[in-house]
Amino acid sequence: QVQLVQSGGGLVQAGGSLRLTCTHSGPSFGHYGMAWFRQVERKEREFVAGIKWDAGATKYADSVKDRFTISRDRAKNAVTLQMNYLRPDDTAVYFCARDRQVRRSWISPESGSYNYWGQGTQATVTS
Repeated sequence: QVQLVQSGGGLVQAGGSLRLTCTHSGPSFGHYGMAWFRQVERKEREFVAGIKWDAGATKYADSVKDRFTISRDRAKNAVTLQMNYLRPDDTAVYFCARDRQVRRSWISPESGSYNYWGQGTQATVTS
């Protein structure tokens, strides 16, 4: 049984940093791409960052490029999103997700490509 458990997040002033961690329990973490999405109330869930199953590539939304970094640790079965230079419009509930396709050769920004989700973590950035 696969579970994704998130930690991190919280409240920070604009310009500050937060770190989100997603720990994968269950088999085959290393065979699947992982991603982070975020959602603001009454809006669609949007892609933030993704990392390929072999960590050979990453992909970022334009709005977070050069500020956020996604990484994965096979030994810890975890994926991390380091968020720097945060802005008020980064305020959202953040979700980690696991790709539904094993060893996908590219990183999908579509939420429908992911079938396991974390519980969500609030990140609030004040001005």
